Amino acid sequence: MTMITPGPVPAPPAAAPAVTDERLDALVARLDLPAKIRLLSGAGTFRTAPEPAVGLRAMGFSDGPAGVRGERWDERDTALALPSPTALAAAWDDELVAELGGLLAAEARRKGIDVLLAPTLNLHRTPAAGRHFECFAEDPLLVGRTAAAYIRGVQAGGVAATAKHYVANDSETDRLTLDARVDERTLHEVYLAPFEAAVRAGVWVVMSAYNRVNGVTMSHSPLLAEPLKGSWGFDGVVVSDWGAVRSTEPAALAPQDLAMPGPHPLWGEPLVAAVRAGRVPEELVDAKVRRLLRLAARVGALEGAGPPRAAAAPAEPRALLRRAVAAGCVLLRNEGALLPLIPAAAPGAAGPAAPGVQGASGAAWSEAPGVPGASGDTGGVSGGLARLAVIGPNAAAARVQGGGSAGVFPEAVVSPLDGIREALSGTGTEVVYAEGVRLGTRPTPLHPGNAVDPRTGEPGVLVRYLAADGSELCAEHRLSGRVLEPGDAPDLARTAASVEVSAHFTPAAAGEWRLSVVGLGAVALRVDGDVLIDTVVEPESDDPTYVHVAPSFRTAVRKAVAGEPLHLVATRELRPEQGMAVALAADAPRPAEDAAFAEAVACARGADAVVVVVGTTDEIESEGADRTSLALPGRQDELVAAVAAANPRTVVIVNAGGPVELPWRESAPAVLLCWFPGQEAGHGLADVLLGRTEPGGRLPTTWAARAEGAPLPATAPEEGVLRYAEGPYIGHRAWRRAGAEPAYWFGHGLGYTTWAYEALQVRPLPQDAAGTGATALVTVRNTGARGGREVVQVYLTTGQDEHDDGGPRLAGYAAVHAAPGGTAVAEVRIEPRVLERWSPAEARWVPRPGPYVLHAGPSAARQPLSAPLAP
Repeated sequence: MTMITPGPVPAPPAAAPAVTDERLDALVARLDLPAKIRLLSGAGTFRTAPEPAVGLRAMGFSDGPAGVRGERWDERDTALALPSPTALAAAWDDELVAELGGLLAAEARRKGIDVLLAPTLNLHRTPAAGRHFECFAEDPLLVGRTAAAYIRGVQAGGVAATAKHYVANDSETDRLTLDARVDERTLHEVYLAPFEAAVRAGVWVVMSAYNRVNGVTMSHSPLLAEPLKGSWGFDGVVVSDWGAVRSTEPAALAPQDLAMPGPHPLWGEPLVAAVRAGRVPEELVDAKVRRLLRLAARVGALEGAGPPRAAAAPAEPRALLRRAVAAGCVLLRNEGALLPLIPAAAPGAAGPAAPGVQGASGAAWSEAPGVPGASGDTGGVSGGLARLAVIGPNAAAARVQGGGSAGVFPEAVVSPLDGIREALSGTGTEVVYAEGVRLGTRPTPLHPGNAVDPRTGEPGVLVRYLAADGSELCAEHRLSGRVLEPGDAPDLARTAASVEVSAHFTPAAAGEWRLSVVGLGAVALRVDGDVLIDTVVEPESDDPTYVHVAPSFRTAVRKAVAGEPLHLVATRELRPEQGMAVALAADAPRPAEDAAFAEAVACARGADAVVVVVGTTDEIESEGADRTSLALPGRQDELVAAVAAANPRTVVIVNAGGPVELPWRESAPAVLLCWFPGQEAGHGLADVLLGRTEPGGRLPTTWAARAEGAPLPATAPEEGVLRYAEGPYIGHRAWRRAGAEPAYWFGHGLGYTTWAYEALQVRPLPQDAAGTGATALVTVRNTGARGGREVVQVYLTTGQDEHDDGGPRLAGYAAVHAAPGGTAVAEVRIEPRVLERWSPAEARWVPRPGPYVLHAGPSAARQPLSAPLAP
């Protein structure tokens, strides 16, 4: 038997250079009022103002959280693309998340970024939330621990992490203005809890949200003072979400420190005047500047503070991303031990370990090579797979990230199809592919594979920014027909009247091509001089994601001959407040849908096994809009059902950032959830499918069988108000209270072995000023034929009170590893806060009513062990 602790604690943030309060005060005293106020809003979209008088350089900001895009929306400036935050939380692995945080810090430093605008700590209140993929989990404890690891990893590299969006920004419908009405106890126990964990982890920046909470917009909410800067002791900078500061005096009187982007019109001369008139005390301005200078010292932007201590970048970043894919994959179902699959050349063998890929125990699988199934079954057909069919719209072009400001431009993406083909190369297994169905998505921008710059002949497109008289102000060669902003001359936003994208486009197939232009205002599209589109597109929303990332488009049809180039020219006018995004796109003629569907089913019928990849799109799951349905788009459900009926050895990979309905789940013997897996999607999935590593994930959120009738809160406010009427009951707690059965419970996930829970021992911790916690020692045995990793989860039940029924809530967790037949003891710490509730009457934390009982098991639905905990 081995004793397993929760694993190495990620290193705390690197100690920032010592900058005393006295020195900060002296620096503030050097500045006059206009200079101080100039520092309190940006000098651009993603950059703060410098101030040579105090040795302050500008600080660069970048969106995250699944990569560091940098200050520019430019496809030429590539970034590593990590798995989505849902996938990171699904790993239940603090050490891995901290390691990925270090990778993000190295990426930020490479791009000259000081502040990463991540992680997102809002909760999975409902799976319909459009930004669900960008958030970690439904449970505040899991979110808090994952966030703390992420923050420690990023800040150990000398880059500031940003806990966002403070607070109750848990859906997208009317997100700029909605008023989230949350009772005080639920606010503290559920929605503020992850932010408190972030502050305890030492986060350097917190972002105030767009929305209001209980009637007050967050940029001047009293919650910025208490608890954030009060009882929690946060000493960093509160930055606004972009455009969220909408007032001069109320926001300045609040502990809102930095208004972005800038220069902000309300925090320039109007704020100077308010201070001089005595309506805003100058000492409040000084406090904001002091915090900004402290942040600058921490990230190395303040002269004399010295450079930050930067953690070393991972030696093999792609290998780390590949490992992260497998770690976050959740095996929902594996009837008959269908997975892992066995190649033809290696009957009964799990296959060689991939370079840089390890098993869950930290070493390449060696305990029982060739025994992939939990029951000892080979999991493959006699002699292994001679033919494997890969099917589905997301197989050849995986969705690796969601939509909105979280997007990055990866240099290369490995699709599931490519990853599987590479892994099976030389094994004798033939891999065949059929798309089956198409998804109705946004137009496909031109790219270097089908377009050349008409001026230079280089692969890509020509982008020209034009004055009102049509003269050229600037020209750029770009790699994509989708251009969100100028790459080389950002000041064109103030001077250009229109933008033009042109290319010599070579159709790959004959037929009717759909040619599109994306953008607001007057738009036009010409093909070989012929006008196909000439119209005015009025905006449908003022949401920043719609305006700046994914505005409306218009499409026309043009017959084309394969191999014969067409000269395409798209233009859009540039209006104030309507962004600069434009795209020139081309989509091939679509084959008859029924014929493609039948081809996929026939392909499945003729294979030894099938892998079907289905999922959502970055349009369906995106910042700026909530989902109207949890169903997979198009005919994907129909495709899975038909393929599973044609071949009983069907594996379904679900490529979605959040929950979707799976009406066919009982007919598909294996269902694997990969989330939005980042750029190494195909490699990581192949490692799991072929048993080179174990699927390490457990669900961070509960999955409904159907949205209809499920206890899922609404996302749409009524008359501007979104009531959190469910109180503390979200996720698995809501399902249990409703007496309803989801498709899969929070914490669920299978590996390639099985486990028995044998004993639970509870040891109270010595009482201290923070209260009494406990340690739960959970003994588990690996009852399968292969080594593996188990995430041991401990839940707490208490007595009920007027606000809470005392039902199970996650109290702690730890991962263990054991060889076949071996045992391990998970040491799960139960923090004192888990045993407490917020008292609005006393404005403090008090003990929950007893009795306290701890329950240990593999998910929120199954806890075979229980033991009392003395209060």
